[in-house]
Amino acid sequence: MSERPRVESPAALPVPRSVAIIMDGNGRWARSRGFERIRGHERGIQAVRETVEECARLGVQGLTLYAFSEENWSRPQREIDLLMRLLERFLVEERATLMDNRVKLLHVGRRERLGPSVLQKLDESVAMTAGNPGMRLGLAISYGGRAEIVDAARRLAREVRDGRLDPELIDEARFREQLYRPEIPDPDLLIRTAGEMRVSNFLLWQISYAELHVETVCWPDFRKEHLHAAFRAFGGRVRKFGAVAP
Repeated sequence: MSERPRVESPAALPVPRSVAIIMDGNGRWARSRGFERIRGHERGIQAVRETVEECARLGVQGLTLYAFSEENWSRPQREIDLLMRLLERFLVEERATLMDNRVKLLHVGRRERLGPSVLQKLDESVAMTAGNPGMRLGLAISYGGRAEIVDAARRLAREVRDGRLDPELIDEARFREQLYRPEIPDPDLLIRTAGEMRVSNFLLWQISYAELHVETVCWPDFRKEHLHAAFRAFGGRVRKFGAVAP
């Protein structure tokens, strides 16, 4: 078992403007305890709640959580059904957390494969929090980084086809406007739990200059002291953005 990170005063923490998290290890956590995989996802909700509350309290402007990828649709149907029911429950039960912390919920991903019940609860939660002035929380559901880039290219191609856009005017800024949620700032920090060293098709355009932090604990055990440790590590990085360090 990994040692729990020390906790410092939040006032001393460097706080990234925007954070993205690959919440990995739910199934591993469950299997190591002899549980079904879904138990790990259920336990992970506590980590989501604590992370959202702490990021909002510290003044993070954007937080994007990788909840369900496009590739996850290839999992056994029973597991998908359980995950969708858990997602519906989360979207309803966590509304008070979002409202109390003035968090604005946004869906990041495709809608086509989500069932009507999930979409209804998702849209209700998005509408309920639309006026909240605080942190923007992107919930990546049915999301893939390559799919997002393809969808953005298709939207631009349609504009060019219809004569509404000169292709010579397409630059990085115009392309970014076509991504799923351009209102969420690009992540300064990408956190991944469970010790895996890959980005798993998550926010491929947006994380171009994100700092990476890999935490060894599985997501259900992730707590605010782990978040603080990631922020401290972020504060020690020299961010050059391709330039020469001063």
